[in-house]
Amino acid sequence: MIQLAKAEYALYKGDKFIDIGTADELAKKRNVSKRMIYYLSTPTYKRKLKKRKKNKNALFVEKIDG
Repeated sequence: MIQLAKAEYALYKGDKFIDIGTADELAKKRNVSKRMIYYLSTPTYKRKLKKRKKNKNALFVEKIDG
């Protein structure tokens, strides 16, 4: 059986790098759902951050292409 590689994500708080891993790994480390990790990487969430006045310390996730 062929096993596909899971996508990796990088977690940031503002400009500061926090962690890297799969959605499952980041969710366990941060004690949130995997769905939350996916949400933090969506274009919708990033548009909301741009509208916020104080988004300097906001968490967000970038999917790492590989």
